[in-house]
Amino acid sequence: MITELGHFALILALFVAVVQMIVPMIGASTHRPGWMALAEPAATAQFVLVGIAFAALTHAFVTSDFSLQLVYNNSHSAKPMLYKVSGVWGNHEGSMLLWCLILALFGAMAAWFGGNLPPSLKARVLSVQASIGVAFLAFTLFTSNPFLRMGVPPMDGTDLNPLLQDPGLAFHPPFLYLGYVGLSICFSFAVAALIEGRVDAAWARWVRPWTLAAWVFLTIGIALGSWWAYYELGWGGFWFWDPVENASFMPWLFAAALLHSAIVVEKREALKSWTVLLAIIAFGFSLIGTFIVRSGVLTSVHAFANDPERGVFILGILVFFTGGALTLFAARANVMEAKGVFGVVSRESALVANNILLAVASFVVFVGTLWPLVAEMAFDRKLSVGAPFFNMAFPPFMIMLGLLLPVGAMIGWKRGKAGRVIKALVPAFVLAVAVAGLVWAMQSDRSLLGPVGVFLGTWLVAGAVTDLLSRLGQSRDVTRLLRLPRAEWGKATAHAGLGITMLGIAGLMAWDVEDIRVAKPGEPYTVGQFEIELVDVQRVQGPNWFATQGDVIVRQDGAEIARLYPEKRNYPVAKMPTTEAAIDYRFMRDVYLVIGDAQDGGGWVIRTYIKPLANWIWAGCLIMAFGGLLSLSDRRYRVAAGARKAAPVQGVPAE
Repeated sequence: MITELGHFALILALFVAVVQMIVPMIGASTHRPGWMALAEPAATAQFVLVGIAFAALTHAFVTSDFSLQLVYNNSHSAKPMLYKVSGVWGNHEGSMLLWCLILALFGAMAAWFGGNLPPSLKARVLSVQASIGVAFLAFTLFTSNPFLRMGVPPMDGTDLNPLLQDPGLAFHPPFLYLGYVGLSICFSFAVAALIEGRVDAAWARWVRPWTLAAWVFLTIGIALGSWWAYYELGWGGFWFWDPVENASFMPWLFAAALLHSAIVVEKREALKSWTVLLAIIAFGFSLIGTFIVRSGVLTSVHAFANDPERGVFILGILVFFTGGALTLFAARANVMEAKGVFGVVSRESALVANNILLAVASFVVFVGTLWPLVAEMAFDRKLSVGAPFFNMAFPPFMIMLGLLLPVGAMIGWKRGKAGRVIKALVPAFVLAVAVAGLVWAMQSDRSLLGPVGVFLGTWLVAGAVTDLLSRLGQSRDVTRLLRLPRAEWGKATAHAGLGITMLGIAGLMAWDVEDIRVAKPGEPYTVGQFEIELVDVQRVQGPNWFATQGDVIVRQDGAEIARLYPEKRNYPVAKMPTTEAAIDYRFMRDVYLVIGDAQDGGGWVIRTYIKPLANWIWAGCLIMAFGGLLSLSDRRYRVAAGARKAAPVQGVPAE
C-alpha cells in the first residue's frame, strides 16, 4: 500500500511539474498575476509529492520489502540499517529519485525564499526549474521506475554492492547531488533572465547564494568521495582521474568560475554574457556527468548503470536544455551589454583570469575524459587516457591560479595599484620561498614536485592571512577584523583551504613511501622510520560478511604507536570481496596497511604505505566548504537584493 502511494505521488508530481512549467510562464508573458502566483504553491506541492515517493521507497528498504524489485536487487535482510537506508540511492533508480527530490527542493526553496524577486522573474525561474523536473520525472517513471513489483516475492535480496556499504559512500551521493542539482537553479535564473531580457547587478546578487550553496555541497561531496577512494579501494591514492570523479570535478571548476564571475556582475555590471554562459555550462556539465555515470559509455568502479537506452534519454535531456539555453543566449546577446569599464590591473581583470584558468582546466579534464570515446567512435581505436595525461596537462593551470589568487584577492576594483599589493604580499612570498627551500634541502630525491606544491600551498595560506591583516588599516586596530563582513572572512578561509589542500597533495604525491612484501607473524620489518610486525591473522564475522583480519603492531623508535587491523572481506550474498585498509591517522602522516592473500610458503602479502600530509587534503576541502558557508551566512545574502526599478518584461534597450 505504501509503495503504491509513493508511485502515485511520483506520477502526480509529474503532472504538477507540467502545470508549473506552462502556466506561470504564460502568466509572465501576458502579465497575469494569478497565473504567475501559481508557481509558488506548485513548487511546494511538487516537492511534497516527490518527498512522499522518496519516503515510500525508503520505507520499503528499511522494512526489507523484497516484493519491490529494486529492494531485492540492492538490499538484504542481514545488512546494517545505515546501508539499508543508503541503499535507497545506492542504485540507478533510487539515485534518480533522489535527484528529482533535490531538484524539487531547490525549486521549492526558490519559491519560499524568493520574496524579493520581481514576480515575472520568479515565475519564469520556477517555470524553467519545473521543466527540468518534468524531464527527470519522466525519465524516472518511464525508464527507471523504482516502484516495480515482482510477481513472486523472494525470501531475501541479493545485497547492495559491497563497495557502497561504507559510511563515506552513504553520505557522498546526497552531498554530490545537492551540488550537481543545485546548479540547476543557477541555470533557471540564467534562462529566466534571458527570456525576461535583463541581466544586472540585482540578478547577480540573487544568483550568487545559489551558486555558493551548490559549490559548497559539491566540495563536501567530492571530498567524501576522495576520502572513500583513499581508504576503501586499498590503493592508497586520493584521486585516480576516474571518469566518475571527473564528472563531479568539472562542474565544481565551472561553479567556482561562476561564483567569481557573478561578483564582477554584482560589483561592476561587467562580464554579464560570460556569467550567464557559465551558469548554462555549469549545469550542462552536471548533465554530462549524469550521462557519463549512467550511460555505460565509459567504465568506472562506481558507475551506476550500463544501459545505452537510458543514456540516449539523458543525452536528449542534455541536448535539449543546454542546446536550447545556448540558442536563447545567442538570440538575446543584445541585453547583456556591459556597463563597467576596468583597467588591466584591477580586481575585475584578476577575476577574468581566474575564470579563464578554471574554464580551460575544466575543458582539459573534459577532453581527457571523453577522448577514449571519441577515438573509438571516430577512429575505431581503443585508447586509454589515464593519470599521466591529467598529471601533465592539468597542474599548470592550477599553478597559475595559485600564483594569481592572493594578488587578485587584494587588488582594487576598476583600477588597482599593483605596487601596493605586491609590497603587502612580500612577507607571504618570502615565507613561501623559505618553506619551499627548507623542504628542498631536507628531501632526498631532489624532485621539484614537493617544493613547488609546498610553495603554492604556503603562498595561498599566507596570502589569505595577509588579505585579512590588510583590513586593519593604519591604526592596526584588531577589532576591525571582527567587524568585517562574513563574506570577506569566507573568501580568505576558502583560499586558505585551497592552499592546505595543495600542501596535502604535494606531500602525498612527492614523498609517498610504498612497501609490498610477504610478512610472517613475529618477523618485524622496517618501512621508512617505522617498524611493522604482523602478530596474527584470524577469521572474523560481520553482519553480512566474513573477513581475514590481520593484527599488526606499528612501532616508532622502539615504542608501539598503533595497533592496526587490516581486513580482506568477502560478502557471500553479493559474492564479492573488498579490501578494508587499516590506517593510523596522524597530523603529519598516515601509516596505511592492506592485507592480501596467504602464500604457499607461509606468511601473508602486506602492503604498507607511508602517506605524508594525507589528511591535509580533506581538511583543506572542509575548510574551503566552511569558507563558503561563512560567505553564505553573510547578512547581505539574506536581505533584499536591493531596490530595482520596474523593468519591461521583454527586451530592453542596449545599455
